[in-house]
Amino acid sequence: MPYIKKETRPEIDELTSPLIKHLQSLPIEDQDGSLNYAVTKIIKHLYPTSYFHLNRALGVLSAIAHELYRKIIGPYEETKITENGEVE
Repeated sequence: MPYIKKETRPEIDELTSPLIKHLQSLPIEDQDGSLNYAVTKIIKHLYPTSYFHLNRALGVLSAIAHELYRKIIGPYEETKITENGEVE
């Protein structure tokens, strides 16, 4: 879960904000590959190469995907269902 203590967020935000701004400045067709590169590089340098640690990394990536769906994609879909109706 990304819900870390509020007092630890500013330091991480200070480091991630320039990366986010840089990614936003790229042409849209380059954003996904560049984000993938950045995340892959972080994981490669953070987790030692062993089954245990790489399995942890996969778990984190899976949790990120689930959290994105739960907090952003799911509510967006619900809004669109309300606006446009269910698929029949």
